[in-house]
Amino acid sequence: MSFQESPRPSDEEEAFYVQCRAAYLAVFKSSLTNIASKQQLCRALQQAGRNPAHATLNKYWTPRTSKLNFDDFCEILKKETKTEDTELMRAFNKMDLNSDGYISHSELEKALTTRGEKMTTEEVNAIFSLADINKDGKLDYAEFCRLFVSTVEQCQMAALERLEANAKLKRQNFGSRSYSPPKSSVSSASASSASSASAASAAAAQAAATLPQPPETDATLKKDSRSSSRTSSARSRRSSLSNSITMTSSSSTKASKIPEPSGLQEWHHSSMKGCFFLEDDGSISSLQYQLHVPQTTNVYLTIQPLSLSHAPDKPSSWMTVDTALFAMAAGETKEDSSLVGFTDSKDKEKYVWKGELHAGTYYLLPFTSGCKLKKRSKKSLSNKPIELIYRSDTGEPDLTRELREVLSDIFEVIDLDGNGLLSLEEYNFFELRTSGEKCDKDAWAVCKENFDMRKNQLTRQGFMELNLMEATEKNGDPADLWVTLEAMGFNRMLELVDACPFQIHVHCEGTQPSIQPLSMDSGPKLQNHALQKSITARTGAKALRGHDNVFVYTYRGEHRISSLIANKTNQKVTVHVNNEQSRNCCSSRGMSVFAVEVPARTKMVCQHILPINERQDWTYNCVETILPCT
Repeated sequence: MSFQESPRPSDEEEAFYVQCRAAYLAVFKSSLTNIASKQQLCRALQQAGRNPAHATLNKYWTPRTSKLNFDDFCEILKKETKTEDTELMRAFNKMDLNSDGYISHSELEKALTTRGEKMTTEEVNAIFSLADINKDGKLDYAEFCRLFVSTVEQCQMAALERLEANAKLKRQNFGSRSYSPPKSSVSSASASSASSASAASAAAAQAAATLPQPPETDATLKKDSRSSSRTSSARSRRSSLSNSITMTSSSSTKASKIPEPSGLQEWHHSSMKGCFFLEDDGSISSLQYQLHVPQTTNVYLTIQPLSLSHAPDKPSSWMTVDTALFAMAAGETKEDSSLVGFTDSKDKEKYVWKGELHAGTYYLLPFTSGCKLKKRSKKSLSNKPIELIYRSDTGEPDLTRELREVLSDIFEVIDLDGNGLLSLEEYNFFELRTSGEKCDKDAWAVCKENFDMRKNQLTRQGFMELNLMEATEKNGDPADLWVTLEAMGFNRMLELVDACPFQIHVHCEGTQPSIQPLSMDSGPKLQNHALQKSITARTGAKALRGHDNVFVYTYRGEHRISSLIANKTNQKVTVHVNNEQSRNCCSSRGMSVFAVEVPARTKMVCQHILPINERQDWTYNCVETILPCT
């Protein structure tokens, strides 16, 4: 059977990633160094020829952000285009009231203190002093724009030359591509569309205030003409480990399924819904659950994506997302919890585990690998988002049909127990997701007076009324509605692209199980512990050649391959991972070549692998290599 080739980067993509790496390494010593502050993010973006306004920085560095990595940086650069001289000229033209080609101090001050990101008089004076190149009291903005763009290009060229000249940096091979010299100097991004006068003046001010400076020479990074542009073959053989696994299509689609227990319809049953959310930093979050089993019994656990399709012939796009459920026996503390099983068998979209559970309390931890749930490019979206609000015949704001359908889908997702009503607890999971706040009992009582409720729970109609009231209070402004929709995973075309709803079913043979949703601070840590245990318990460790205390575990399931690196040394190690020889595979890393930094005496999940096309054979071929310390 023929294999589907892994996609190869185009010349344009190759040049883009080279420029990303060059800009990053102009600020940091290594692509593995995390961006630790908003100021560092600003510097790195400037080195890449971007000109971030405060609003742009705040979009990517939120109050919840503690760090961003190189991959995050690349994604930001894909979304933020470079500042072009034509864009700057348009901004300055709006300030040049008499169209003489110059901007006076008073014209600049009026624009920058009344529109856009308003500045103080002192800040305007500092900008004018910087931008008044001829020191004649006037700003020749055509000359200023030319110098600005020239400085940006000089920064990029200096960063590229530094990367090309330094053999150490080339050898690191960090990111998703091996380094190769650019075919041209600096490729320009397409100019962004013209903004409003307010935004234009703010962009011009930010451009003047944040003129990028060429990178300083790092004395610690010296040229070494003796270094090869890649790891020597002798060193590679001493410190590499190669894993090759061929999975036939039957492993994915016709594997030995766990048979459904006979008489399952007679077993006691409980179910719960939830949703995986793709966060801005690329991580995936979801609710976790507590399962109580009154007595020892046989259990049949399943998890699968939840379809919200309104047309039988058009399945929901997220139905191909892989899901899993880890069951952990609760200890005296969450850290004492132990893994008892996980859904490692697949039946179409359903993932299954069958076993015996003793009487007690368990944590159910939903998981998806991230191979199929990833951030998508927004380039293909229409420039005009779908309307959310319209004016009725009476002139009052009302929800459009498209918005009502989406709100109905959201109601379906947050109705965790599936009873057709929202309890205060269920509604608060929604509120925490969309606003970061909770609704207290007094506010819930007010809701009861104003919106349709039954048994002290909000109906679907009441949920529509609540959202309509919020739109009415804003006089039809949909801004808050968009915040809610985007937090729930919808894009501006009202497509669910950054989330995957799921359904959990628990069947117990001899007793009635109960499930409660949890929002645990230690949730990610607990899930990572379960994931690591599921890998190390099912496979043996292989030491990297020449490194007796660095091990790789490779778990081979029916539908997923996962690898873990265990560093038992007293110092951190950096492992270079190369999947380029794999066929018909997609990695949770979203790239075929990358590096993993593993701290001393820790274990770290390296990657998850799924087939791109489940109907074809797939071959996992991975080479892990220890990189020398720099």
